[in-house]
Amino acid sequence: MANVVVFGMQDFASLAHFYLKHDSPHKVVAFSVTKEYLPGNAFFEGLPVVPFEDVERSFGPGEHDFFAPMSYRKMNRDRAAVYESVKEKGYKLISYVSAKATIYPGTEIGDNCFILENNNIQPFSSIGNNVVLWSGNQISHHCVVKDHVFVASQVAISGHCVINQFSFLGLNSSIREGLRIGEGSLIAMSAAVIENTDPWGIYMGVPARKTEGSSNDFEV
Repeated sequence: MANVVVFGMQDFASLAHFYLKHDSPHKVVAFSVTKEYLPGNAFFEGLPVVPFEDVERSFGPGEHDFFAPMSYRKMNRDRAAVYESVKEKGYKLISYVSAKATIYPGTEIGDNCFILENNNIQPFSSIGNNVVLWSGNQISHHCVVKDHVFVASQVAISGHCVINQFSFLGLNSSIREGLRIGEGSLIAMSAAVIENTDPWGIYMGVPARKTEGSSNDFEV
């Protein structure tokens, strides 16, 4: 069990508080945001909100852990930046794995992961650091999901795939067996990927085709 500070004051932070309260041994004791987003009434979900810049004064590392379950904004780079800042302050980051997810012995899961209900992660697969797996995904055998990836709901990833860092896989998308999803790939909702993807490419359709532009340009 750990006393945990959660980063954020929006939906993801609220959901993290709920899941940790009802489905983990951890206890959320505070929230934290940067000073520019700190409200006048510094409470959220009935708990204090402290400025991230000096959070260690009130909730120091060693006695408290951190959790930063943020969205995919800017192709997960905002979440990655906060993740690195928390580590620089000396905090341990917890992961949340739903009791209703199927995880087999020997599965490697990194820190600051947010893995919700009904995810099925088959044997010999691994999940990196700072990964979000929303509800109801299939991660098949011998897959590697690298750091700072966001997988929306009902995504099917076939066996022996590699999902490289900063990628986003949209709702109901599917990935054929043995593919490599390039760094920062944006896989659109319901896309069916049958070929390796290029770094920072945008893929849409059935079968999925690369479109114009770069996912680097996405702000949300």
